[in-house]
Amino acid sequence: MGSWAQVLRSEGIKEKEKWIYFDELGLTSEPVGGEFKPHMDPAEERRHSKRQNDYINMLGFVADSEDGIPRRCPCGGRIIHEVRGKDDYDTLPGKRFFTCKNYEGSLIFHSLIIADGFHYRQPWVIGVQEEIERLTKRVEEAEQVMMGVSNLSKQIETLEEQVKILSGQVDYLTVQVADLEKVCFE
Repeated sequence: MGSWAQVLRSEGIKEKEKWIYFDELGLTSEPVGGEFKPHMDPAEERRHSKRQNDYINMLGFVADSEDGIPRRCPCGGRIIHEVRGKDDYDTLPGKRFFTCKNYEGSLIFHSLIIADGFHYRQPWVIGVQEEIERLTKRVEEAEQVMMGVSNLSKQIETLEEQVKILSGQVDYLTVQVADLEKVCFE
């Protein structure tokens, strides 16, 4: 059977075509009842868990930010307009995408390209549809603002008329007070 270190080395984890061994992950193994059970250092486990949570949160942030026609990818790469066509389809120009320049499909599964999730590759139709919805909402908000401006201009006109009336009354009362002062103090 060999030493427990040799057994532990032979039980590696394969990740993306690279063998990562338990000791590289901070795992230790002690023989318990003739079996080797890997254990992770608690501090390393917390760091690993934090890195996983950060990674998952970042994937969520990227997915949430993908709305409308993308201008820039979260990685900083520019967005290109990609056209993918299959030879067995006779439609032109093919399927269109907004794609990050740095996007590379890392895994092909049933003819679906799966990437790391940190680069945009959005179908053109979805991007344009979301952009139209966003612009429609902006137009509706602008219409409401324009309606509010017309209402405010009407209110300003009525207030200006009231100010003219009140200033006329103030002038009339000022003249009457001056007349009363002349009568009372002369």
